[in-house]
Amino acid sequence: MDYLAVCFETWNIFRNFAPVIIRKAIAMVRKKDGFWGERAVVVPPMLVKIEEEDPLVRSLFITDIGYYPMAEHHYCSREEGINQYVLIYCVEGHGFYRLRGKAFAVSRNQYFILPAGIPHEYGAAEGAQWTIYWVHFRGEHAAVYADGAEKPSDVKAALNSNIANRNNIFEEMMATLHLGEDIEDLRYASSLLHYYLASLRYLRQYRRSVDYHASNSSRPFSSGKGIGIVDAAVHYMKENIERRITLQDILDYVGYSSTRFSSLFKKQRGCSPLAYFNRLKIEYACDMLRTTDMHINQICFKLGFEDALYFSRMFSKAMGMSPSKYRNNCRKYEEKIEK
Repeated sequence: MDYLAVCFETWNIFRNFAPVIIRKAIAMVRKKDGFWGERAVVVPPMLVKIEEEDPLVRSLFITDIGYYPMAEHHYCSREEGINQYVLIYCVEGHGFYRLRGKAFAVSRNQYFILPAGIPHEYGAAEGAQWTIYWVHFRGEHAAVYADGAEKPSDVKAALNSNIANRNNIFEEMMATLHLGEDIEDLRYASSLLHYYLASLRYLRQYRRSVDYHASNSSRPFSSGKGIGIVDAAVHYMKENIERRITLQDILDYVGYSSTRFSSLFKKQRGCSPLAYFNRLKIEYACDMLRTTDMHINQICFKLGFEDALYFSRMFSKAMGMSPSKYRNNCRKYEEKIEK
């Protein structure tokens, strides 16, 4: 029996058990490295083999994926490199990496991609933390997305940025792999990875749709209109929902004085800018409590809170119940609807 025939027979056997096998294997979660709120999924070798051979997935696929919030003393060194490309997207803090004998500094809203097979090292800057999204990936078209990304590239918030959507794509990739049941989940994760990497590699094209919608909106962003300034500030808040930002950060972005801007914002939104920002965080927390299985401390860190008790108190004050009770109530309601 030739090699292809063996593969075909093996695949036919596997298909009969795929829902059970993939469900158990694809949900293998990486052992914690000691960072509070971290999340990661490692695709087992058996499934990586399927990714390599599937006619759709082999174009681009994930082998490991994760999120490290406020990681201090994080460091990784690979003296011989690995057979995967490594994307690291820093959304907060500072870090570094060394590649081809050169050292690079990395700061908030920057990403880089380490090439496969090349020795490298990276980590949080000395005395600092960094919050990173990271993906190990391979595939026939992996090099296309990695082209030109060996140096730090900026992904800063702007009127036409769409950072929040990109982070949602990442969460969807993780959820798909964690909850996956069959080959279709691997294919969907691969499709999402194409979109995610394209949002970085082709940043101008990715943001162009935001410009289009803004130009066709009845309430466009415009520094010449008060309502445009407030909309721009809210957009900035949503793009930085996972960070701890100050009023001065918002003022620097919109270019207004504190008194004038705060008065305008409160007139239109009914509260101060920072109170509104916290309200957005609580809304985002509610959405994650309803739609994900993330632990409460993971949600806390994803929203930029270092103190889970403080987050719980803020949530309880806003919602009239604790995060855990809110989640339980949502699940009970969903079960009632299903019946």
